[in-house]
Formats: sequence, structure tokens, C-alpha cells
Amino acid sequence: MNFDINIFFLSFIPLFVAIDVIGLVPIFLSLTSEMTVEQKRKLVTQATITALFVSLLFLFGGRMIFNYLGITENDFRIGGGIVLLVLAVVDLLSTGETTRRAPDLTVGVVPIGIPLIIGPAVLTTLLIIVDSYGYVAAVIALLANLLLVWFVFRNAVVVIKLLGEAGAKASAKIASILMAAIAVMMIRLGVVGMIRGQ
Repeated sequence: MNFDINIFFLSFIPLFVAIDVIGLVPIFLSLTSEMTVEQKRKLVTQATITALFVSLLFLFGGRMIFNYLGITENDFRIGGGIVLLVLAVVDLLSTGETTRRAPDLTVGVVPIGIPLIIGPAVLTTLLIIVDSYGYVAAVIALLANLLLVWFVFRNAVVVIKLLGEAGAKASAKIASILMAAIAVMMIRLGVVGMIRGQ
């Protein structure tokens, strides 16, 4: 099987935008502010593994459920696009501030693993990538993004110093705008597909 770099980037970028790892850094630091460096490192690995497990489960099991329910590719594109658009608008209008604190390492599973890293936007984007480029491209893009998440969270303090908290929040808003544009594209493709009877 030949590795197509264009397909990789076309799969990687929508997931990167949906996860918005840079925008999650301030939330991650807030949730782990009372933890030691060693605890944070364990938590990052735990959160990444949780995100991988849930996303793969949804990726391979979700399609069977959709087939059982009779949902077509165009139905999912439109429905998924609407969900992404709503999430993007909510992200754009929210302040992104949180006052939660992590009582123990279980915070790596919820809320960091789910739904901060792997939320509805990511799961929807994954299935759209499968429809467009296949399972191999989706899994490779997912693994690459989760590796990036792991690396950024492990170096979260450095990232904040480089970008500043305002820079991290600004990048989150830019990602939300891009996610909204991707959502509109998905809705458009779904409507066109329905009209053409594909």
C-alpha cells in the first residue's frame, strides 16, 4: 500500500482542528495545578490511552450502528456538520475559563481523555474521514494527532510560556472558526450528494 502524503494531511488537519490541543493547554494546566510533575506525566499517558481506546471503539463500532439504523453517508455528513457547527459556535462564544481542580489521577479519563481530547467533534470528524479516505487514513491521522497531544501536554508549561495564555486562547478561537468552516463544507457536500442521488 502506497503512503499518500496528501491524504495524510487531508485526514490529519481536520482532526487537529477538532481536537485543538493548543487551546486545551490552559484547561489542562488548571485541572492539574495541584499535581506533581510525575503525576502529570502519568495522567497525560492515561488520558491519551483513554482517548485512543474510545476513538477506535467508536471508529470501528459506530459504522455498524449507523448501517443498522439505515443512516447514509450524506445523512451523516449533514448531521455531523450541524453538530460541528454548533460546537464551533459554542466554542467561539465561550470564555474557556474553568475553576475545576483534579482530586486524583482519574481526571485523566474524565474530563481530559473524554470529552476534552476526544469529544463529539473529533468522533464526528473521524467518521467523515473514514467516508472520504478510508479506515487506514483515519487511524494514521488519529495516532499522529494523539501523539501530538501527548507531546504538547507533557510540555504544557513550555507551550504556555511560548504562546502566553492569551495566545493559547486566541489559537483556540481560530481553531473554532476553522471547525465552523469544515462543518459548512460537510453540510454542503451532504446536500449536494442528496440532490445528485449519490
